[in-house]
Amino acid sequence: MRRHLTSCNLASIAVTSLLATTACSSSGESPAPDQEAVVTVAEARALAEGSTATVEGFATVAPGTFNSATDEQGFALQDATGGIYVSLPDALDFGLDARVRVTGQLGQTAEQTVLNAAAASVTVLDGTGSIEPKDVMTGDVGEPVEGLLVRVRGSVTTAVEDEQPYGFQVYIDDGSGETQVYVHIVDGQPVIDTASLEVGLAIEVTGLAAQYEETYEVAPRRAGDLVLVEQ
Repeated sequence: MRRHLTSCNLASIAVTSLLATTACSSSGESPAPDQEAVVTVAEARALAEGSTATVEGFATVAPGTFNSATDEQGFALQDATGGIYVSLPDALDFGLDARVRVTGQLGQTAEQTVLNAAAASVTVLDGTGSIEPKDVMTGDVGEPVEGLLVRVRGSVTTAVEDEQPYGFQVYIDDGSGETQVYVHIVDGQPVIDTASLEVGLAIEVTGLAAQYEETYEVAPRRAGDLVLVEQ
């Protein structure tokens, strides 16, 4: 989910036009009569590419957190059935745990299922809710958990790879298979401290289970998403 994803930007432009008449609100207003009926995230993810869907959930990634690699201002949300990344061309001002409703078009960006939306299609509803990360073995980070907030533990297997200005790659393994931790850059700094991540160090990472082309990864969102594990 990185490196000049122009297809994502083009899709967002198209959705901006499609959803230009959808109202945006900071309160828990009911949807307009002509708005799509709300479906679960799992139902939305099962729709054909290009389908329009309206979902509600709690934000597991704040808007713009992954901008360094995606070149857009999206966020992720999750309900009781699943999670999905929402791609946005414009930044919105709400944080983790916000309850949101969004209408967009299902698409694929670098082989990851996303909901392409416009800022005007996002409604911040009343209430908040904290999503508990799903504990996943490093070898099981794949399609079944894509879009979910997950937590993995393992030992660093290789030296940190510097991919600035996009981010940093870290690989960890708990014995079930290696997975990639992709560390995005926010305000000029990686979202977690990568300087001390030496080979063999045991860590626990919470983040979005994401995909970039053929690689599945866990993308942390803030400094607290990295915890050292006692060995």
